[in-house]
Amino acid sequence: MGRYFEKISFEQFSEDVKNDLSLYENYLLPKRSSKYSAGYDFFAIDDVVIPKGERLKIPTGIKMNIGNDEVLLIVVRSSMGFKYNIRMCNQVGVIDSDYYNNPDNEGHIWIKLQNEGDSDFVIKKNNAICQGIITKYLTVDNEENICETRKGGIGSTDRGDNNG
Repeated sequence: MGRYFEKISFEQFSEDVKNDLSLYENYLLPKRSSKYSAGYDFFAIDDVVIPKGERLKIPTGIKMNIGNDEVLLIVVRSSMGFKYNIRMCNQVGVIDSDYYNNPDNEGHIWIKLQNEGDSDFVIKKNNAICQGIITKYLTVDNEENICETRKGGIGSTDRGDNNG
């Protein structure tokens, strides 16, 4: 099966971001910045500004295939929080393995940042905006058999779509 990042399809990109083939072809896949980095930096697709006191939902154009016993945790870059008081609205994004290629959005990973700083926060195209950490997780031994599968995208496991 493998573990890898990939771009969402151009069709999904056109729907979620912009119908711009050049922009689609030129944004970056996540990567680690040093040999021992735990997190994979996600990069801005285009220039954006988060006004002081505001929140902004930002597309990454990325989806990820991971093992069934793995999770991708998305966190804000330490420097953004420490230096500029930028926060992820959900603090930690949890990307389950069955989010990949879901029927709602192909598993497109979005982030939502909040600017709690003193001035507008400018993000330039290709700036690192968050990081993803891949880890295995455990389940309890006495768990009931779960047969439901994901049928949607963000928030679908608590909408009643999956009875969960």
